[in-house]
Amino acid sequence: MRGADVALGAAGLAAFLALGEAVPRLGLVEEAYFPPTSRIAEALADEAADSAFWTALGDTLTGWALGLAIASCAGIVVGVLISVVPYLREATASTIEFLRPIPSVALIPLAVLLYGTELRSVLLLVVYASFWQVLIQVLYGVQDVDPVADETARSYGLGTWARIRHVLWPTALPYVMTGVRLAAAVALILAITSELVIGAPGLGRRIGVAQASQAVPEMYALIAVTGLLGLLINVGARTVERRALAWHQSVRGEVAV
Repeated sequence: MRGADVALGAAGLAAFLALGEAVPRLGLVEEAYFPPTSRIAEALADEAADSAFWTALGDTLTGWALGLAIASCAGIVVGVLISVVPYLREATASTIEFLRPIPSVALIPLAVLLYGTELRSVLLLVVYASFWQVLIQVLYGVQDVDPVADETARSYGLGTWARIRHVLWPTALPYVMTGVRLAAAVALILAITSELVIGAPGLGRRIGVAQASQAVPEMYALIAVTGLLGLLINVGARTVERRALAWHQSVRGEVAV
């Protein structure tokens, strides 16, 4: 079944690339604005031979990885703390609901004012956007803890840390992994967006330079790289999720199928 899925996915990708080659060749769109797939592939090969491209890729992945790590750790710690401290969740609910909907791009002027075009500007936006993905999932996960299991742990004299480790964490972990997977995608979007808008070093700034200099095939090649990065990050996140939750019923069922 998985082999068939891979074959269908490959066929769909091949059809998409063939369509991208045919549409400009047939004159349906101007090649100046949408070059054929072959020209984009040539531009991608040229980019791969340029050391500056790999430096930009490293800058983007650095901002993505650091921002995701900070957001994940902060989201887990804050989520657990809010959940286990009495009345803290009720006290912070309105604040969370006020801050969470604020778009990260709205913080771009603040990031530029504080840090200019440095990596810290990228981290500010990435962490802010990714943090909420993890925090909300942790709160949902803790809320799903079986009260009978929690009361049983209390009756056996387990302390707060022991209950977190043996009762709360196993229940919340599937939610945590979902939050981290969502945050990984959001972190990449914000990393590239901040580089494109702010001009911080990375693939986003390289895309902006290509667009400004009318290097259209190079621009599409770099966009394709960001899409490939998103695909690899999603596949990697799902792989980590399946391994971390190998004991969970949902993953065991997926493997069995």
